[in-house]
Amino acid sequence: MQFFLDTASLQDITWASQAGLIDGVTTNPSLLAKQAGDLDPRDVLKEICSVVDGPVSAEVVAVDVDGMVQEGTELAKIADHIVVKIPMIETGMVAVRRLTSAGIRTNVTLCFSSVQCLVAAKAGATYVSPFIGRLDDVGQEGMDVIRETRQIFDNYQMETHILTASIRHPRHVAEAAMVGAHVATMPPDVLRKLLRHPLTERGLEQFLSDWAALGQRVKAGA
Repeated sequence: MQFFLDTASLQDITWASQAGLIDGVTTNPSLLAKQAGDLDPRDVLKEICSVVDGPVSAEVVAVDVDGMVQEGTELAKIADHIVVKIPMIETGMVAVRRLTSAGIRTNVTLCFSSVQCLVAAKAGATYVSPFIGRLDDVGQEGMDVIRETRQIFDNYQMETHILTASIRHPRHVAEAAMVGAHVATMPPDVLRKLLRHPLTERGLEQFLSDWAALGQRVKAGA
């Protein structure tokens, strides 16, 4: 499974990339607006692409076919590893077909059912992004969408990658990996939580304490 960082924060992306923890980045208009301030969002995307070698998802804001295709084409010019995010709407599927025909990779976002993922895959999407956390929020089992989508894609040997999105905690990552999602994209705080466990910290404290005690005994006996 690949890990993507869901943020436009250059500080967090640089940390995660230099640590070798991520394979790519996903952004959206909200994340870019928060990070860009007075900067051109395209400049922020260029910076991100200079730090990360893997796929970097950048989302269109148009909702009409021509607008999405035009925006997607311009976004793809920023770097070779830009992936254009398109919303899961009817016009979006037409845009995905046109962008795919032009050799531009796409990530269909805001998917909330396995059939939406199937439609996006048939349109030629490189990635589909089911939002599991938001489904959990409304009382549905978000991971069921990942599980169903994986089975459908396996049934028909579909090459579209399942990108688990709206991840809220480490358990989401583990469950997505167990059911066979290709990618998990997560905010920086969740990525940091993957590295930590209270028993690890307690064990390390004990090891260091025992080692320090040994050193004191050695000095006392010298």
